[in-house]
Amino acid sequence: MSIPKTMKAVVIEGDKAVLKDNVPVPKLTGSLVLIKTKAVAGNPTDWKHIKYKIGPQGAIVGCDAAGEIVALGPDVDKSKFAVGDTIYSIVHGSSVKHPGNGAFAEYSALDSKLSFKADLTLSGESRIPAGVVKSFEAAATLPVSIDTAGAILHYNFGNELIWEPAKPQHDFPILIWGGATGVGQMLIQIAKKINAYSKIIVVASRKHEATLKKYGADELFDYHDSDVVKQIKSKYPNVTYLVDAVSNKETIQQVYRCSADNEPVTILQLTLLSEKDIAEAERKSNVTITGTLLYSATGEEVPFGSLTLPANPEYRAKSIEFTKFITPKINAGEIYHIPVKVYRGLESVPQLLDDIEFNRNSGEKLVATLN
Repeated sequence: MSIPKTMKAVVIEGDKAVLKDNVPVPKLTGSLVLIKTKAVAGNPTDWKHIKYKIGPQGAIVGCDAAGEIVALGPDVDKSKFAVGDTIYSIVHGSSVKHPGNGAFAEYSALDSKLSFKADLTLSGESRIPAGVVKSFEAAATLPVSIDTAGAILHYNFGNELIWEPAKPQHDFPILIWGGATGVGQMLIQIAKKINAYSKIIVVASRKHEATLKKYGADELFDYHDSDVVKQIKSKYPNVTYLVDAVSNKETIQQVYRCSADNEPVTILQLTLLSEKDIAEAERKSNVTITGTLLYSATGEEVPFGSLTLPANPEYRAKSIEFTKFITPKINAGEIYHIPVKVYRGLESVPQLLDDIEFNRNSGEKLVATLN
């Protein structure tokens, strides 16, 4: 297959995502592979990079991509990857360091060490129910969500990558607020399969209860209930590990209120929230708010808004280890993808991102397919 010099891509222009022609195709270095993109998925981080001016002007947007390999970088393990393979992976779209590479483009450069290989075809469906990953559309929903879940469980919380051990790795519960989000659904499934905690308590809409319990949730509380925090606290007064998979200024305070009052507590959030976002009168000395930012999986220093994330070789090593561990489990049908709503073409991506920003999706991932 001849690879063109330029392509169509969705880039940051002003405060919007705009489809452009004549964008250079990314160059390959190291362990990168070039894919002809078949499907991409949107994430909240995409519109946030634009709205909060984290990404530079002209940068290609998008972090979830699935496609067919058309070229290999010089350091790719050729015993594992070849031209023609179908894969999916994360890419740091809207990146300060690598603005010329992102998911929302006809071609993307993916890190082979963080790529999932599978036999994939385009389904052509407009909606795909949750299930085994067989299509490009389904595969595109996974990378950011499953890699974030893997980092939380393995890197942040220190769980071993053991499939279905007889005893829980930790004899205490975990609370996941946002159980029906992409990250939430992966966290529940993987935490259950590696038997990470004695109980998985989730907060989500009641309509997702049957699905989340099938995945491994032991109990669900509905965030629509005005007294949801009181319900949780009265039944589980001493929860010490909590994940805010929604991670906004309202949810972090609700999650904080659910935490134990006296024992050491770790709350993990997915953005840059901190104790400063907790009402001063409610702050507790036993609680630590931490985070995970998947961009650290690159192993490079990552400029990110007003911060620079230092290079984190351990985060990268654990992410690579998790990719190797979970790939055969996904391919064996042990992990289900989230339901998919499909948009057509790169030209649909600005609308897709708008729909994510304004919460027009619930319990499903928004994906765009490319011809």
